[in-house]
Amino acid sequence: MTNRQTVSFIRNRFDEAGLRPVTRFGQNFLVDLNLLELLARTGEVGGDDVILEVGTGLGSLTALAAPAAAEVVTVEIDPHVFMLAQEELAVHENVTMLQQDVLRNKNAFSQNVLDILREKLAVAPNRRLKLLANLPYNIATPIISNLLRTDLDPSLIVVTIQKELGDRIVANPGTKDYGALSIWIQAQADAEIVRIMSPKVFWPRPKVHSAIVAIRPNEEKRSRIPNLAYFHWFTRAMFFHRRKFMRSVILSAFKKRLDKPTVDEVMSEMSLGPDARSEQLAVEEMIQLGELLRARLPGEWNE
Repeated sequence: MTNRQTVSFIRNRFDEAGLRPVTRFGQNFLVDLNLLELLARTGEVGGDDVILEVGTGLGSLTALAAPAAAEVVTVEIDPHVFMLAQEELAVHENVTMLQQDVLRNKNAFSQNVLDILREKLAVAPNRRLKLLANLPYNIATPIISNLLRTDLDPSLIVVTIQKELGDRIVANPGTKDYGALSIWIQAQADAEIVRIMSPKVFWPRPKVHSAIVAIRPNEEKRSRIPNLAYFHWFTRAMFFHRRKFMRSVILSAFKKRLDKPTVDEVMSEMSLGPDARSEQLAVEEMIQLGELLRARLPGEWNE
């Protein structure tokens, strides 16, 4: 089946069903078979892996992953595309297909998806979770960010996303792309852009370039963060007013929790001057700053 996932095949299947790609669902199908296979290879799918795929489409990536994986849980929001994918994937007994939104809201996964993943992972002690997907652009950030907030501890994330988002994930301090997402991911994982892709390898063609990005969670890195929920909030708060000086950003974020002398004390301890900005701090410095501030907070984030 995967050998037929060309633009003509997908277009014909849509025409037969009287369908058109739905923009609000971010439906841009990867139709370059070499890149599809590169995406699957980069996922390093093995017999202990439970694969989460978001955006089943017609099941081309699903069919590549299923023969090597323990289980594939694939989620498709479009009920019409879901029905087409069911026909294509019926032969794979280890594929669980879900027709739903993978997100409960922009800050959390669907509880049903989490419960099913936990069930699949609990079958054997060596099972591990991987995210392998051609992600719709409009949900790529919350999918990646929120998965790293869960207790599912993914061992690998390999996704196609908008190139601009990939640039943000791997950005260095002091650059225009460096921000909360860069710090959140780099604080927990090693990330790289595997391949840049032009719009012509998708149908319909998007207006921007895409990238295959590999994110490898690193337990040693993650252990430096005592409270993931706090750190997620903190990194986002530090870039809420990107162009403001850091002192003002901290005072705004911790309003009614920390006073000015306390904030000045922390900044002095880190040798941060009055003109310091969040985008200048390396990941390790942002972790240190967050922890120094958290240590001075009343119970809320210290429980």
